[in-house]
Amino acid sequence: MLFVAITSPIKENFLYRHREILKNVNLIMGVGGSFDVVAGKTKRAPKWMQKTGLEWFYRFLQEPRRMWKRYLVGNSKFIYLVIKEKFNQPPL
Repeated sequence: MLFVAITSPIKENFLYRHREILKNVNLIMGVGGSFDVVAGKTKRAPKWMQKTGLEWFYRFLQEPRRMWKRYLVGNSKFIYLVIKEKFNQPPL
């Protein structure tokens, strides 16, 4: 088992670059900030925010200087790519 607690997208890039070396690892999990939560360094969002998918917003409010780029730039780029892919699909 391999738990990778590196920030995104560094974690994903690392795993992709080393995929051949890691091909025999049975379980690879990107845990990101989970270790910070378990260690008590970072608080989890209230249950209602977890259930409604707003935990990311709670994390942003806790660390706006660190998280703004991930959520504003990263999510905008993701949404753009999804829309671009949607419109490049042939009609059914």
